[in-house]
Amino acid sequence: MSMLPDESAPPPVPTAIPAYLTAPLPDLEAWTRYFRDAEMPIRSSTALALERLRAEQETVDAHMLTNVIQGDPFMTVKLLAHAARLRRPGKDTDTETITSTLVLMGIAPFFRAFGPQPTIKDWLHDQPRALDGLRLLMQRAYRASRFALGFAVHRGDPDVELIQLAAFLYDFPEMLMWCHAPTLQQRIRDAQRADPTLRSTAIQREVLNMELDDLRQNLMTLWHLPELLVRISDNRHTDLPIVRNVVLAQRLARHTTQGWDNAAVPDDIDDIAELLHCTPRVALAYIHKIE
Repeated sequence: MSMLPDESAPPPVPTAIPAYLTAPLPDLEAWTRYFRDAEMPIRSSTALALERLRAEQETVDAHMLTNVIQGDPFMTVKLLAHAARLRRPGKDTDTETITSTLVLMGIAPFFRAFGPQPTIKDWLHDQPRALDGLRLLMQRAYRASRFALGFAVHRGDPDVELIQLAAFLYDFPEMLMWCHAPTLQQRIRDAQRADPTLRSTAIQREVLNMELDDLRQNLMTLWHLPELLVRISDNRHTDLPIVRNVVLAQRLARHTTQGWDNAAVPDDIDDIAELLHCTPRVALAYIHKIE
């Protein structure tokens, strides 16, 4: 999974100014209904790359599309959710990846289903703080995916691709908040910066009337994303090594966003060492190799 260029390139199509939410919805179910069909703008670089491939789609294969889509959380979710709508009821989805989804869908049907996409740059053009917050969150998602991949490879887990994908998509509800409720998400970020000991779940409940972890699981289930992906994204089941792999990767990426001097990092390293069945010193050395 590789990051694509930044958002500096001009988007291929204009995007209408969104109507941002400025007050919280009453509860988790209301938020779930709101986001069920909400627009998800994608990175400008992703949109441009897709349009270039559209122009030469006769020579495009699934791997070429994967290289574009896998660096964009929103485009990844859109693809998986669309594929789920096409799936026959009861069909097993545990082994679905971006590439296998594209192979099953076909290149021409993909481009018919996904025309020119709205872009984050246009969507948040009047919200510079939200744009900055979303960019930082996407960078963190990429780091989490790299950590998750490294841990899974070390553990010899057969579901490496889905573990990496789960870590990459872990924070997509927060990304949605930056796009659709930027002032509310900014309140959360300001509160956490003012008090680093403040628990995310507590401030989310106060500002949003729900927790983003619950929204993630609701939406993934509602969109019928791959069953194993949904299960390993559920941080209520950290007794399972595959879930701890994802949660610890995301946690380490979050705690090291501003550097390695966060007071929570030593505990992260201890927990990762336990997951990898090695000493904290060895775990830390391995983590730095991954980074």
